[in-house]
Amino acid sequence: MSAYVRPDNLEEALEFLSEQPRILLSGGTDFFPARVGKPIKENVLDITGITSLRSIEMTSEYIKIGALTTWSDIVQSKLPPAFNGLKKAAITIGGIQTQNAATICGNICNASPAADSVPNLMALDARVKLQSLNESRILNLEDFLIGNRKTLRKPNELVSEILIPHPKESSYGNFEKLGARAYLVISIVMVGAVVELDKKQTVLNLKIAVGSCSPVAKRLKLLEKEAVGQKIKTIRIEPKHIDSLKPIDDIRATANYRAKIIPELLKRVIKGVVKL
Repeated sequence: MSAYVRPDNLEEALEFLSEQPRILLSGGTDFFPARVGKPIKENVLDITGITSLRSIEMTSEYIKIGALTTWSDIVQSKLPPAFNGLKKAAITIGGIQTQNAATICGNICNASPAADSVPNLMALDARVKLQSLNESRILNLEDFLIGNRKTLRKPNELVSEILIPHPKESSYGNFEKLGARAYLVISIVMVGAVVELDKKQTVLNLKIAVGSCSPVAKRLKLLEKEAVGQKIKTIRIEPKHIDSLKPIDDIRATANYRAKIIPELLKRVIKGVVKL
């Protein structure tokens, strides 16, 4: 018989997790659709009552996004221009009802290759804070995600917050997504980027990641390196820049189609930052 618990503080939630593995429930926008018409057999830990986990906090070191922060919270919050890509992603994720319920931490912990937050958060150098009853640890998001629906979260841990180092004032974020339609759609290919520019629109720093084209979204480190010192409008995308990606055939698109689309989205997301 399954057990459902809904604590109202983090310590109690971690105590429940220390006793036995449980499915974590935050927004529920993936959990419930997957179980329509089916009995819930898992032990469920519903963390939606822990109101302290719904926050966006500025500290001297990080911008901290709590585990229950929703996509709507991201859109409505005053954040630096480097977060523009994350905000663009937010308004493409389902309808407003989904954006009001779905959490950004749930999006990364679900670990779908098509998770729209992940390329943007990777471009922001995001880290995740994992907490158990007796300890906490911080991992880079790139290390935390290890495969399709796989993370390094231990059964007795939960992700309590996302930590993002303060971006430079001259950094701008952008996001491009290709789907069967503009909204309410799972991505075929998506790209998140943060570009730091000087006054002449020369690239001082580039961080860019592609999703839906590998088991885990990937930073394009060679492109990032070679873009530095170039004018933003003259950056060229070459095959060597995307060699690390592994597009697949699925119901949404073929691997060949994805491979052809990636360079165009990369160009759009980089050059588009000057229009934001």
